[in-house]
Amino acid sequence: MHASEFAELRAFVAVAERQNFARAADHLSMVPSTISQIIKSLEERLGVRLLNRTTRKVSLTDAGVRLLARARPALMELEASVGDLDQFRGTPSGTLRLNVSSIAAQIVLAPVLKPFLDAHPAIVLDVAVDDNESDIVGGRFDAGIRVGHKVARDMQIQRVSAPSRLIAVASPGYLSRHKAPATPRDLHDHACICYRNSGRMMDWAFERGKTKLEISVSGPLICDSMDLAVRATLDGIGIGYTVETHVADHLAQGRLVPLLREWSPAVHSYYLYYSGRGQLPVPLKALIDWFQRGQPD
Repeated sequence: MHASEFAELRAFVAVAERQNFARAADHLSMVPSTISQIIKSLEERLGVRLLNRTTRKVSLTDAGVRLLARARPALMELEASVGDLDQFRGTPSGTLRLNVSSIAAQIVLAPVLKPFLDAHPAIVLDVAVDDNESDIVGGRFDAGIRVGHKVARDMQIQRVSAPSRLIAVASPGYLSRHKAPATPRDLHDHACICYRNSGRMMDWAFERGKTKLEISVSGPLICDSMDLAVRATLDGIGIGYTVETHVADHLAQGRLVPLLREWSPAVHSYYLYYSGRGQLPVPLKALIDWFQRGQPD
């Protein structure tokens, strides 16, 4: 493959993934007019239209869909192969693209950012915080960090957090106005902060002994941001439901009060996950090794 052909395919994949010339140009450090000309040259060389363009939208033609399906994994493999040569230079380098949930970003990734980057100054972390169940391969991410049960079974996984509880919590102000629930079913009589993930309302799960319950809650706020849900809980808008580790400081300082703890088993762990196909990028290997050395109990 000539260098110009590689550049054409790289530009095509960038535009196809982002469905936007400006964002693709920014990703490749180009100007939009240049990347537009590259795509035009590729289409002329191949003799087929790959992209449908309007003033507002870029979409793939059938030919574009087929080319993307073949070109994307090939480019990822080439980039990984080149990155793998870093081991011969002695210092891991390159960009590591991660897709992580908002809670994982705070309780797993944030504490290791400085020590990891201090130890690997040639690595750049490119982190997308996303609470939806994203396709890391399709999005060209090197890895993700999420709750174990949300990770696809064909992924390689490594646990990166100790087990924690999913608990209901409330502010002292809310509890001064409402009697604390004695059982999960009492939540039906309370204002609850509802959390939506990937377009679906999340039921609240509880377990005590052999009894398992999933409670569908309602209340004055529905959101898809756990940070906003915690903020609303702190402000006394209603009862919230989150990972205990995520609100550990608020609990320790008395800003939040745990509820129904006997119904909340410690079963919630976060995992680093990645595709086992092909060579692993050297920056990802460095992060895997970092977590292995500090494997939580």
